[in-house]
Amino acid sequence: MCGINGIFAYSNQTPPVDLLELERTSDAMRVRGPDGFGTWCSNDGRIGLGHRRLAIIELSELGAQPMHTSDGQLSITFNGEIYNHQELREKLVAKGFVFRSHSDTEVLLHLYRDCGVEMVKQLRGMFAFGLWDNRNRKLILARDPYGIKPLYYCNKKGVIRFASQVKALLAGGAITPDINPAGAVSFLLWGSVSEPLTLYENIEMLPAGHILEIEQSGKLSFTQYWNITNTIENSCIDAEKIPVSESLEYSINAIRESIKLHMVADVPIGSFLSAGLDSTAITGLANELSKKPIESITLGFNEFKGRKVDEVPGASEIAKILGVNHHIILASLSDIEDELPAFFSAMDQPTIDGLNTWFVSKAASQAGLKVVLSGLGGDEFLGGYSTFKNIPTIVNNSTRLSSLPLAGDLFFYLHKFLAENFKHFNPNKSGYYKMGGALEGAYQLERGLFMPWHLHHILDRDFAQVGLQNLSNNYSDRKTTFNAQSSFCKIVELESSNYMRNQLLRDTDWIGMAHSLEIRVPFVDHILLGQLVGLAATGRLGQGKSILANSLMTTLPDNILNRPKTGFTIPIWRYVNNSSHFSAWKNNSFLQRKNSHEYKRWAYCILEQWPGINNVLK
Repeated sequence: MCGINGIFAYSNQTPPVDLLELERTSDAMRVRGPDGFGTWCSNDGRIGLGHRRLAIIELSELGAQPMHTSDGQLSITFNGEIYNHQELREKLVAKGFVFRSHSDTEVLLHLYRDCGVEMVKQLRGMFAFGLWDNRNRKLILARDPYGIKPLYYCNKKGVIRFASQVKALLAGGAITPDINPAGAVSFLLWGSVSEPLTLYENIEMLPAGHILEIEQSGKLSFTQYWNITNTIENSCIDAEKIPVSESLEYSINAIRESIKLHMVADVPIGSFLSAGLDSTAITGLANELSKKPIESITLGFNEFKGRKVDEVPGASEIAKILGVNHHIILASLSDIEDELPAFFSAMDQPTIDGLNTWFVSKAASQAGLKVVLSGLGGDEFLGGYSTFKNIPTIVNNSTRLSSLPLAGDLFFYLHKFLAENFKHFNPNKSGYYKMGGALEGAYQLERGLFMPWHLHHILDRDFAQVGLQNLSNNYSDRKTTFNAQSSFCKIVELESSNYMRNQLLRDTDWIGMAHSLEIRVPFVDHILLGQLVGLAATGRLGQGKSILANSLMTTLPDNILNRPKTGFTIPIWRYVNNSSHFSAWKNNSFLQRKNSHEYKRWAYCILEQWPGINNVLK
């Protein structure tokens, strides 16, 4: 795991690469890679690459980056881990390729020489890289299928700049931080900024599962090499070929294989352990596959003691059953207040989540760990969220009323009036019968933060309107496109491509890196998705997420297996409501309403931290 950046001055009308800018961008990502750094610039000054290294595989200087082939024709700066790099190496060696190191980075260089950009289809892992092909005079940017690792870029006036973080690009000094209305609106609608947008006009995110090639002529070519819809559809077809009697064994082997691959490292590996089944399975399987007990980390809050949301008792019981070395980290409301300045300083794009991950990542880093496993992703492909039940219900109810003229409009205006005047009415539900007939609309009602008709209460009306229009244009062709597949599959796609990708994975990256910690997510694996989601959709993996417990050699007690899902939360609301530091929202009448959820107030507090946004906030 590292921080990468680069500048390609492809137009002859532009000055050569500014080495100081290259270094400023790299320096802004110092915590992403405290173990080493490097910059490289071509002899003609048209391309420069930077790298900050967190050494996980090949700890010697042979793994330093930017890395080059022996003939100097290929250069790369790479962030992430390729879990099948040993298998790929063996195939390349059989073809005559000679390696100087044991790093997965060198595998990427030789693999590109062997098969060009098609190489990405052979990779299993999380990655983002910039590769310079000197022979063909082009820069290749690529990002892993799920979008676990970020990659941002700016293409202006004959120069393309890229980096692992938005703030790093801005730190270079050449990009103006103009606020993007669509980015701001996206954050308020969802609690995070939807890719490929960022909060800034001049910076975009390379979409997950995409390659961007930039030639010296200035020609840009985007290629989507992986598509989640196709993967889910193919998985449903493949599931029909697997005998029912073999389904469980097949699935257990797939889960264990993914976790085993995610443990490839030259440093010790730990695990985040809550009282939930996902992290329990990850921790237990990792411990079974490890030669010695792994270190597990559980976060608890003093304010939660004795309440159902306190995960410490359950996690402690699980740790004892699994036989891991367990560390309990307790925090309190005062700790949150102390950490907020550092939290906001590290936050790369606005998000309403992440404080929990911040504390547990800090604890893991202080325990001396550089790599931890997380159970993130299990709910998305095994149907663990309430959305898998609620969204079909919304759609069905809305469809029944669709035959009644003006029913949706009447319900909208009536509920909107009641929600604005009585605290017991959820303002988000006003659109249930107007939006709920479409799957995407029902998903927004369930997952959305503010609804579109709320935005004028938070933002300048004209700014909000421009943002909504631009956002609509950007996503006009991004509907779910399943044929005869179940609603389960459609919701898997929506949860994976929205909430997980834009919020959970992104927060996991910048927060882990803020503590020089690599967080791996074995359940977020495109191969595993293709193997299991079709079986999960048919119910052949058992009830709920029972397949995770069945994957363990250890039998878990019923109180662990049947523990209600509580989510990974923190006691922030009291602080938001009482802190003088976050008082601006109290001047907003919409947020002052008793039926205004605390998450909405927190979103306002988050957004006002960004320079340039205050002049459009109400």
